[in-house]
Parts: sequence; structure tokens; C-alpha cells
Amino acid sequence: MKLELSKGKALSVFTLVMINVIAIDNLRSLTAGAEYGFALVFFYILGAILFFIPTILVTAELATGWPTAGGVYVWVREAFGLRLGFLTIWLQWIYNVVWYPTIFTFVAGIVAYLIDPSLVENKYFMLTVILTAFWSVTILNCLGLKASSVLSVIGAIIGTILPMIFIAVLGFVWIYLDKPSHIQFTAKDFFPNITSAHDLAFLTNILFGLMGIEMSAVHAGDVKNPNRDFPRALIISGLIIMATLVFACLAITIVVPKNELTLVSGLIDAFGIFFNAYHMSWCIPIIALLIILGSMGSASTWILGPARGMLIAGEDNKLPAIFVRRNKNDMPIGILLLQGIIVTVLCMVFFVMPSVNSSYWVLSNLTAQLALIFYILLFAAAIRLRYKHGNVKRAYRIPGGKFGIWTVCGVGIMTCLLAIILGFLPPSQVSVGNVFQYEAILILGIVICGLPPFLLNRYKKPGLNGVKEPIYQKT
Repeated sequence: MKLELSKGKALSVFTLVMINVIAIDNLRSLTAGAEYGFALVFFYILGAILFFIPTILVTAELATGWPTAGGVYVWVREAFGLRLGFLTIWLQWIYNVVWYPTIFTFVAGIVAYLIDPSLVENKYFMLTVILTAFWSVTILNCLGLKASSVLSVIGAIIGTILPMIFIAVLGFVWIYLDKPSHIQFTAKDFFPNITSAHDLAFLTNILFGLMGIEMSAVHAGDVKNPNRDFPRALIISGLIIMATLVFACLAITIVVPKNELTLVSGLIDAFGIFFNAYHMSWCIPIIALLIILGSMGSASTWILGPARGMLIAGEDNKLPAIFVRRNKNDMPIGILLLQGIIVTVLCMVFFVMPSVNSSYWVLSNLTAQLALIFYILLFAAAIRLRYKHGNVKRAYRIPGGKFGIWTVCGVGIMTCLLAIILGFLPPSQVSVGNVFQYEAILILGIVICGLPPFLLNRYKKPGLNGVKEPIYQKT
């Protein structure tokens, strides 16, 4: 979510922190982390060291060197050229397109909980709610940036951050009152008991829950003293993000037995148990509506953000008209309608997989796989730019010279590759039916989603659209 600044006005550390927290914190990823019990703390720490911190450092360096519209697209384009630049922004756009059915499945699960919890396994009900909610938000985004930004800001603060803090507080109170817990806070339980590689499959979704910092790092150029304030804001927001995710996940694991935890409704189930135990059942509809608002707001931000990035890339690469068409509100109407059609088709996976829970996992995992490929290109671009444009002024540089950049980006790339491999192993906690069918859907999904940039390059008009020189600032 980008904040518009008046000319000459600098972003404060507090504003930067809020931008980062709103961009990354989300309720949908909580149940995937909760599957690991107390060991989720170990996995989140591991994810922070191997992925989250490297991503923060890389985006801080690139955003202060290339503080221009286009973000990641510009960075990769300057590193590897137009084709890989377009592939990168395409991956960012398409993995969000695949993600939309999962966030709206989460919304549908909350709606089902309010009406009749058994409806969460009714594929027709879930599909109807998913498509209705998705197209409603898409239409809202077509009305203009102001309309969508209101929903995004209100939804993020009231419907995402507040419920995460609230459920964490409920968990602390539960432990303080010495009520029964389904997990043990011991050193033995802190380390995961891994009997097979399948037990690590949820790691891809934990990493996905830590993605998104690059969306807000483009504001680095708007900071008065970026060398001091931007890293400080990243550290503070990183701590807040990690704390809210970990403590909210733990609160769910405390009251929901692992064998009853579902990816779709686990969060609202936990709230229901807390409220019933504290004689506050009247709060359930209120928190459910807040969660729906937060999820819709988060979806609104991400539906528009990558679509606008694709619009820039489409104009830059002279792509077919649908990628550069704008409506009277200056919104990328062609891309919004295209992604709406793709989402509608993707939702048909609900009729292929054995359950809503397994469909939700397949789409979540496919999203994470595509996102991990995107981040490999991001890390590789950071290394390349240190050599290709080493003289570009960066308000923040990863310390350690060439060794530092290779270490940070190398760790990030290796982590992404490992997570991609683990993602092809169906988790033992989720029944996905035929394993061959599960892996075939993933492979086919990655190929179908990754192929269009190469095909579109064959049909684009020759030359650039007004981009004659690399966008960078020399020292």
C-alpha cells in the first residue's frame, strides 16, 4: 500500500513501520503455522534468519538505490534486461492471482461459521461466497484508487492487526488463568519432531506469511535520513510482524486440538473457544465481521498493487492492449478483468480435490511456489546490480562488500530452493487424495502460470515505450 506524500514531506519511522506491518501481517497464514504447535516458534525464527531478514536487507538496498515507480520490475530489469524484468513482475502478479481464491476461501469460511459451520465443507456454498466477494472487491478497485485505499487502510488496521493482537492477548490470559492447553511450552516441544520430509511441507506457507516487504520498501527514497531511519523502521516492523504472527499462532494452538485444526476456519474456531470460555459469546459475530473486513481490505490492496505493476510493465514492453487498458478512473481495467477470469477458473479446483481444506492447501502451496521463484530472481538481481551498477548511490548497502551481498542473497536463494522442493511433498496433516494428482496439479500450475511471459514476448511490438536509459542514480 503506497502512501501519497506532499512535495518535500518525509516519511517518519512510525509511518514506515505501519506500512511494513500492514503489508505483511495477515490472518490467513496463522492456521498453517499453528499446525506445528509450539515448534512454530522454531520455524518462524528459522524463517526470519534464512528468508525474512535477507529479504529486508535486499529490498532496503535496492529501494534506496532505485526509488522509482515499478519497484521489483525496475530492479530486475536493470539487472537482467526487459525479458526477465517482465517475468519477475508477471510472477508477482500471477502468484497473487492464485492467492486470491485462498484469501476469499478464508472469508467464506468465516461466513460459513456465522451461518452454519458445516457449510465450510459445502463446495457450492464456498464457491458462491468466494466468487461474490472477489468480484465485489474487483469492482470496487475499478472505481479508483481512493475507493480501494479506504477499504485497505481500515481493513488492515481494524480487521487484521487488531484481531491478531486480540487473540494473542486472549492466549496470554488463558495461560495466566492456568486453563488447559493442547501444547506444552518445553524445550523438547520447541524443536520439531520430524518423522519424514512431509512434516516440513507447511514450511513453504510459513515463508509465504513473511513475504511482501518489497511492496513497501519502495518508500525508502521518501525518508529524510534513509541510512539511519529506514533500517530502524525495518527492524522495528520486523519485530512487530514476528511477534504478532508467533503469538497469534500460539493462541490458536493452545485451544484448538491439532487433529481438529482446519486451514480454513482454524482462526475463528479459536476465537469461538476463547469467547465461550470467557462468557463473551456475543463477541463472536463482531470479531468475525472484523476478520472479514480485514481480509477484504488485504485482498483489495494486493488485487490492485501487482495489477498496477503489470500495467507499467505492459506499457514498457509494448504488450497486447488488454495489459495496458485503463478506465476513466485510471485503473488497469484490462488486467483486473483478466485476473478475475483466471481466479474464477482457478476456483474450479474445489471440484477436483477431495475437500475444501485440501483445495485451500493446493492453491496456497501453488501460490508459495510461484512466489519463491519470484524471490530467487529478486535475490539474484541484487547480486547482479552490485556488479553491473556498483556505482549507483544507495542510502543503505548490505555490509561486507561483495562477500556480504553473496552471503545474504545466497542464503535467501538456497532457502527458496529448499522450500520449493518441500512444497511438492503433500503434508501429512492434510488429506490431498492421490499424491500423483496433487503433484501433477502443482507442476501443471507452475508451467501454465510461468509460460505466458515467454509467449507474450513473441507477440509484443519491437522497442520500448519511452524507456531509453536505465533508471539509476550515479554517485
